Amino acid sequence: MKPIRLMKGFLTVGFWTLASRILGFAREIIILSLIGPGAALDAFVAAFRLPNMFRRFFAEGAFNAAFVPMFSKKYEAGEDPQAFAQDALNGLALAVLTLIAIAMIFMPGLVWLTAEGFYGDPRFDVTVGYGRIVFPYILFMALAALFSGVLNATGRFAAAAAAPVLLNIFTVCAMTVGYFLGGEVINWLLWSIPVAGVAQLLLVWDSAEKAGVTLRVRRPRWTPDMSHMVKVAVPAALASGVMQINLVVGQLVASRTEGAVSWLFAADRLYQLPLGVVGIAVGIVLLPELSRRLKAKDDVGARDAYSRAGEFALALTIPCAMAFLVIPLSLVSVMYERGATSSADSQAIAWAVAIYGLGLPAFVLQKLLQPVFFAREDTKSPFRYAVIAMIVNAALSFGLHPVIGWLAPAVAATVAGWTMVLQLWMGTRKFGVVAQFDDQFMHRLPRIISATVAMGAILFATQGWLGGALFADGLRYLALLGLIIVGGITYFAAGHVIGAFNLRKLMKGGR
Repeated sequence: MKPIRLMKGFLTVGFWTLASRILGFAREIIILSLIGPGAALDAFVAAFRLPNMFRRFFAEGAFNAAFVPMFSKKYEAGEDPQAFAQDALNGLALAVLTLIAIAMIFMPGLVWLTAEGFYGDPRFDVTVGYGRIVFPYILFMALAALFSGVLNATGRFAAAAAAPVLLNIFTVCAMTVGYFLGGEVINWLLWSIPVAGVAQLLLVWDSAEKAGVTLRVRRPRWTPDMSHMVKVAVPAALASGVMQINLVVGQLVASRTEGAVSWLFAADRLYQLPLGVVGIAVGIVLLPELSRRLKAKDDVGARDAYSRAGEFALALTIPCAMAFLVIPLSLVSVMYERGATSSADSQAIAWAVAIYGLGLPAFVLQKLLQPVFFAREDTKSPFRYAVIAMIVNAALSFGLHPVIGWLAPAVAATVAGWTMVLQLWMGTRKFGVVAQFDDQFMHRLPRIISATVAMGAILFATQGWLGGALFADGLRYLALLGLIIVGGITYFAAGHVIGAFNLRKLMKGGR
């Protein structure tokens, strides 16, 4: 079997995703400082969610679940994977171009469906205009997803993981230039998005060619492989579509309160840091690895890869969730509170961060559990589970809104996330012992939790000792840095001592 170095893959994807998320924080800080929570930012968030929603529908849903396992198996068996990728590229390009044409015509309807609360106030027309600028981004991202899938399946993770960094570089530079030139910063932000999409596509396209896979957009043709891929992809796309419906439901509820869409957006960006660095990295690397090991009938290796991925994911995710629960306001005030973002905005965002923190392990576990199904080309089961999670999300979002207001979508997303994880975990039983965590994982999980509890207690005590320094201008940055360092040392030291992990072996790719 052509090997993928699993831990190296996690660290490579994790490093570039971390770089992207850090630059993403810079982008969000600039947005919240120069634009601030309110009508304009609400409109931008709602408009940018449209291409992102369909990007996840096509790229992270259908293509991640259908194309990557099929390409990986063909690559492993030497069954002309390039011809298969060429046909997939042609079909995807046609489908997305058709989608863009429809969306540009019916943009007011899309905005009404996804942000009905804007209707009747100026945010509606502004969102329609913004949507027509940013929606073509979906074309570049969908094609980039295919080239990224090719690279990931061949064990080349760096370029695909680095591509999202370009979006943040372009948007940060554009807003900075716009501010110093005295223009409308939000217009610079909007137009930089499709330009960044072109750059991302060119990066992964060129990298795929260097890896020996040369693809060009041509007229689509229907083949048995395309028929099989569509049969696998449609349930996966529907499953991802269901998850996007959850986001839209949350936005529909939040759009009834001015500023709430912005607050949830800011909170989402914060918890997406560990989710992106850990959860997405694990999912990207684990899927081709499981697909190829199953093709080679290496059940022992598949179970080991699955269990080690679980250890890696939870060892980094659970302490992040604890930090979001214990020190959310300290994190939010340092990250966002400046310029157009007030202390009242920080308090609102912090409440959402704490609620999302409760769901963070669930969101990461979904990225770990779904490849178990996708590697076996089973996309129907995750779709059924996602429908149930969607119903839970919608019921709680609308049902809790009269009680807790705009925070209802955050609570609903968290509960729906754990509902999805429970279903995925129970569903893996049909695959036998190869799809269950091994004894080492079960030995280490309670120790990871114990080390996290110790870290949480230290964070709480240290935050109380620092007091006002965490919110004083000039001191809050150093105070938060000190808080993070103390918490990190506590967690990794305690975890190492009680056997939650071995730091030296972990960094070397061992157990």
